[in-house]
Amino acid sequence: MPLLPRRFERLKSVLNRRISDLTVLIENVEKPHNLSAIIRSCDAVGVLEAYAIFNKEKFLTFNSTAQGSQKWVQINQYNKSPEAIKVLKNKGFKLYGTNLNPKSIDYRECDFKGPTAFVLGAEKWGISKETAILMDEHIHIPMRGMVESLNVSVAASALLFEAVRQRQVANIIPESGEGLSKETYKQKIFEWAYPDVANWCKSEGKQYPELNEKGEIIDELPRTEKMRY
Repeated sequence: MPLLPRRFERLKSVLNRRISDLTVLIENVEKPHNLSAIIRSCDAVGVLEAYAIFNKEKFLTFNSTAQGSQKWVQINQYNKSPEAIKVLKNKGFKLYGTNLNPKSIDYRECDFKGPTAFVLGAEKWGISKETAILMDEHIHIPMRGMVESLNVSVAASALLFEAVRQRQVANIIPESGEGLSKETYKQKIFEWAYPDVANWCKSEGKQYPELNEKGEIIDELPRTEKMRY
C-alpha cells in the first residue's frame, strides 16, 4: 500500500522534533514493563536513540506499556557496560549515573542542556560498581517518603522531562529537524516510511532510494521490493 501524504507529513513532524544529544543508557533492566515504559518516555520527549546493556543472547522484550514506541526509538544493545560507555563518551555525551551515594547531587542542580546520557540500572541493584566508576556525575532524585527510590521507569521519565524543560527554557529544543544532521534525518525518514525496503537495502548493501517531497520513492526498485510498499 502506498505511503499516504498525511502519513508522511506525520512522520516528518515527529522526526523534526527528535533530539540526538539526549539519551538513556539502561543497564540490565530486563522487566518488560520497565523497559517498555522507559522507551515510551524516550519517544514522548523526542529521544532519537537509546542504549541498553543486555545479554546479547537474550531478546529485549516489550509489553503493551510501550504502545509501539520501540518502533520509533532505536535501541543500541551492548553486552558490557564499558563498551557502551566508550561509545557514548566518544560521541561527546556527559554521563549522569543515578546512584545514591555521598557524592551524588540533586538532579535539579545539573545542567542538562548539553549532550546528556542518563544511566540507570535495574531497580533492585541500581547501576553496577563497574559502571558507577565511569560516570561523569552521580545524581539522585530526592525522596520525601519512606521509600528511598523511584521505579526505574519513573526515574527515567523525571530526568528526561527535566532535560527537555531546561532546553525549552533556553530555547534550544528542536522543532524543524535541527536536532539531527541532514544525513541522519534522511536515513531515519526513509526507515520510518519504508522499513521493509530499508531492511532489504541493508541486506543487499545498497543505499536508500531517494524520496520526493510527497514521500514517494523516486528510484527504480526490483518488482518484488515494490510490492512491499
